[in-house]
Amino acid sequence: MSSTLLEVTRASHEEVERLERLIVKDLQNEPANNKDRLFQSHRVRNMIENIITTTEKLVEIYEDKDNARRDEIAALGGQTAMGTNVFSAFYDRLKEIREYHRRHPAARVVDANEDYEAMLKEEPVIEFTGEEAFGKYLDMHELYNQYNNLKFEKPIEYSTYLDIFSQPNIVPRKLKFSRQYREYMENLLEYLVYFFQRTEPLQDLDRIFSKVTTEFEEQWENDAVQGWEKTSQENGHLSADHTVIDLDFYSTVEELKEVGPEKLKEALAALGLKSGGTVQQRAERLFLTKDTPLEKLDKKHFVKGSHGSEPNGGAATSKEVDNSKEIALMEAKINKLCDLLDETIVRTKENVVKKQALTYDEMEAEREEEETQADTESDDDEQQIYNPLKLPMGWDGKPIPYWLYKLHGLGQEFKCEICGNYSYWGRRAFERHFKEWRHQHGMRCLGIPNTKNFNEITSIKEAQELWKGIQERQGVNKWRPDLEEEYEDKEGNIYNRKTYTDLQRQGLI
Repeated sequence: MSSTLLEVTRASHEEVERLERLIVKDLQNEPANNKDRLFQSHRVRNMIENIITTTEKLVEIYEDKDNARRDEIAALGGQTAMGTNVFSAFYDRLKEIREYHRRHPAARVVDANEDYEAMLKEEPVIEFTGEEAFGKYLDMHELYNQYNNLKFEKPIEYSTYLDIFSQPNIVPRKLKFSRQYREYMENLLEYLVYFFQRTEPLQDLDRIFSKVTTEFEEQWENDAVQGWEKTSQENGHLSADHTVIDLDFYSTVEELKEVGPEKLKEALAALGLKSGGTVQQRAERLFLTKDTPLEKLDKKHFVKGSHGSEPNGGAATSKEVDNSKEIALMEAKINKLCDLLDETIVRTKENVVKKQALTYDEMEAEREEEETQADTESDDDEQQIYNPLKLPMGWDGKPIPYWLYKLHGLGQEFKCEICGNYSYWGRRAFERHFKEWRHQHGMRCLGIPNTKNFNEITSIKEAQELWKGIQERQGVNKWRPDLEEEYEDKEGNIYNRKTYTDLQRQGLI
């Protein structure tokens, strides 16, 4: 019965209206946790996509390029080639309806609301890795390995990489023209886009990137893109940094070949060397200059009349300029995504640093605790607790009394630079943190033993000066096993040998 074009149009309008009401109803429910928030966002996103698809079909029907809608409206009005006959059209339609119900005597009206209401309970499938913890953290391990293989940086730790991956402008411009760097930037952008789409499905990423591209084009025209300023451009020639390849980052001719024939040709021309031949020959000729000064090279390698000439920078090809612009635009998009994911990046860094300081037993216990907490989270809507003073929550899940808040000085903030400028609220928490994993990890990074001598010291400079003074008084090379040899108990607490032995003797460990 819904085979006619007008019936399809009516049903499509009804579907759009139902989905709109369903979106409003879903968004009126406050999610209890992050998992429910993601489910809700993806449900709404799927419904919006259904609305867009249905609307596109309606637009196509109303455009009526094949005149099918016009002919059907005319047929309903009884207009035929023989003239207008309203009664004939009416009885033909009535006959069609009766015939349908005769063939389907058990047909009943189906309540579409039941199917649509079931969509509110749907849990969309969202793919996250174990490291991402359902969108709580970033999983950058593959990109981290790719970054360390770029050969323009010494290998760095994963926690350090999380600090610098969002700052592509710190990479020297002359190192950005290799194929490996471009592939790394493409993979980084692809992952950040994919992660953002999974965690923020209601954000219009196309509109965000459109704005970024518009701003970038304006900055590029005004030579104001950070890290890509043409500071040495003269008469349409690029600086030597743009064409000369830094050979310190290549250990073999095979690695140098990966730069590409065009880049090799420009680098050779910038040095006054012959730029012809195969990629292998160009790479071998350029690799000679790594350990041999230009003036000591055989004259056969130089272009006639250019022996001993200095690099002139070479003219910039349109292909190379386009490549520079594409890389710069990718960097601009990555910067924007990192701004949008700033909280997730910080949370990921804190989680990585915390894991580095935990023992295996502690990590297993924390994992079990997280699983237990996830299983016991209530799915029921809870009323928001009235807490205008933003007091800490007590053991019963309610704000603690204000007098207790003042008694313990929980409104007083203490910052520790050694802990990465982490804030501790209240004197008790501040004093206790000197024996906790965060401070211990910070002291280990500084190469300073976390002893009582450094209690109350939160400045890196003060800790280093005090440690230097202790070494000068006691002797740098003097080894004192009873005080400097570290022992760790089952709970991860660190003691020197003397303290650990005493506690063990007393049966406290």
